[in-house]
Amino acid sequence: MDKQTWLLFAGIGAILLLASLVGALLRWRAAPGPNAVIDNLNARINAWWVMVAVIGCAFALGHWAVILLFYGVSFYALREFMTLMPTRRSDYPALVAAFYFVLPMQYLLIAIDWYGMFSIFIPVYVFLLLPILASLGGDSKHFLERASKVQWGLMLAVFCISFVPALLTLDIAGFEGRNLLLIAYLVIVVQLSDVLQYVCGKLFGKRKIAPNLSPSKTVEGFVGGVALATLIGGALWWITPFKPWQALLIALMINILGFFGGLVMSAIKRDRGVKDWGHMIEGHGGMLDRLDSVCFAAPIFFHVVRYWWTA
Repeated sequence: MDKQTWLLFAGIGAILLLASLVGALLRWRAAPGPNAVIDNLNARINAWWVMVAVIGCAFALGHWAVILLFYGVSFYALREFMTLMPTRRSDYPALVAAFYFVLPMQYLLIAIDWYGMFSIFIPVYVFLLLPILASLGGDSKHFLERASKVQWGLMLAVFCISFVPALLTLDIAGFEGRNLLLIAYLVIVVQLSDVLQYVCGKLFGKRKIAPNLSPSKTVEGFVGGVALATLIGGALWWITPFKPWQALLIALMINILGFFGGLVMSAIKRDRGVKDWGHMIEGHGGMLDRLDSVCFAAPIFFHVVRYWWTA
């Protein structure tokens, strides 16, 4: 990691340290016994410490460690998605192919920097392969629905998430060796948008955007959270190849995409009758609960940067 990356992680550590102190102060001042709000806040802060430490270690170890990290993230995200989807015996060939062929192949293609293939492998070749495998079982009951669920799982948990480490493959003039900062920028801005939308919604939220899909999302929370995260994204222009005004526009774009990504993923969860995708991360739910907004922001961010900033 270069000096800018170390400075960035030092800043993140300082913010988390402040948050931990605030959480400890709130716990000390609260009445003895469980307090759902404060305990949840501290659980979230502790989880962020672990997540930042894991990402920081991967960054320090280099590109292959980052690719392997997100390979693991996609594996657990895909498992969460498929766990909530009803399957039949005839779906097993497609599921085995999804976990043990498509998933590793997508990340291998990114590792060897084969853009022409990793950008179309899942949405073209795998899209056609999976229903073929499912049809071999001869089971036509709910066939379209079952095949679509595996396709959706791979698109969201593997294809979309894989565009985060795919940022390492971009060749940007004057930005050589610093592509890890693009990953940091994307994740920080989108995740801050989620947090700030939640905070603004709790403080000022009155008008719900989609109460049947995500009761906690409000107009005030959306506007306030996106606006603040966009300003922070603009202020972080120094870790990117963007100019300040470009960083603002790109931050606005990925924050809006992240919001709608969260809304879509909430709709899927409501359809399955669950609140969270899982319980892997204390205070945050499952892997997909933490990355739902990144799923929609990452591919567009990658292609915008590739189109405008690479030769």
